Amino acid sequence: MTWDEVISDFLAYLRLERSLSEKTLTAYSADVRKLREYAEGVLGLQPQEVERAHVEQLLAQLHDSGLGSRSQARVLSGVKAFFKYLLIDDVVDANPTQQVAAPKLGRSLPEVLTVDEVERIIAAVDLSKPEGHRNKAMVEMLYSCGLRVSELVNLRFENMYLDKGFLRIVGKGNKERLTPIGGKAVSALQLYLDGRRAKTEQRSASDVVFLNRRGAKLTTVMVFIIIKDLAARAGITKTISPHTFRHSFATHLIEGGADLRAVQEMLGHESITTTEIYTHLDREYLRQAILLYHPRAQPRSDSATRPV
Repeated sequence: MTWDEVISDFLAYLRLERSLSEKTLTAYSADVRKLREYAEGVLGLQPQEVERAHVEQLLAQLHDSGLGSRSQARVLSGVKAFFKYLLIDDVVDANPTQQVAAPKLGRSLPEVLTVDEVERIIAAVDLSKPEGHRNKAMVEMLYSCGLRVSELVNLRFENMYLDKGFLRIVGKGNKERLTPIGGKAVSALQLYLDGRRAKTEQRSASDVVFLNRRGAKLTTVMVFIIIKDLAARAGITKTISPHTFRHSFATHLIEGGADLRAVQEMLGHESITTTEIYTHLDREYLRQAILLYHPRAQPRSDSATRPV
């Protein structure tokens, strides 16, 4: 099979069998295109002829071109998925990427808000404005439920079970999960919905929970802008986004003693290794507490070291 044929079949598999979004498909397509450009364009190879050494040479070339380790790992992940599909479809006899090691990544911890900073952001919402209760409900739900911004803007009435305290969230890859929703978030949401029901012009998108002033579904970009504005009003200088509330949600649960598996389920992580980042955050929180409060961890003053 030619490159055009196998790439077309691979993308169709991801779209139809895996139900991946167009954005994700575009990323996979770009990863496989880099492989093709090197294997076919430089080495003159067909997909069946690619070996482990060729994939490693591709990574070396990407490194030499200045591509960062994280981007190299992204390309390798896409290439591995590509060959895994080819193996399942009997296009290749062996997966040449199976033993290829990913570039080592420096693990950076995400920005997290304190509980006080979350409260300040919520208090910064101007409830006298028409969109005030909507914005407060959005912030409450981002923090109370740990939602991705895409999950928030796509939330529909049919997926809310407020009387039972749960939301049914459709996450990445159309995977569904049940997420608890706290009392404060429910109260803020009900106040928003009470005001929304009085606006008959918003019937056009009545199945979508969060609407803009024209009655259409909010965009993720608009939610970013709203969060940035609220953070500035609250005097918070950290670089935050809607996703920061998801990080804060998970971190505060772990700090409070929540089970890691439960947090994994609520976040919708496929692998628990993704959730484990929040245990690192928790350890960093404990380390900072020791440095700040423990007498043996604090730097000694001049008076403490001066002989008597």
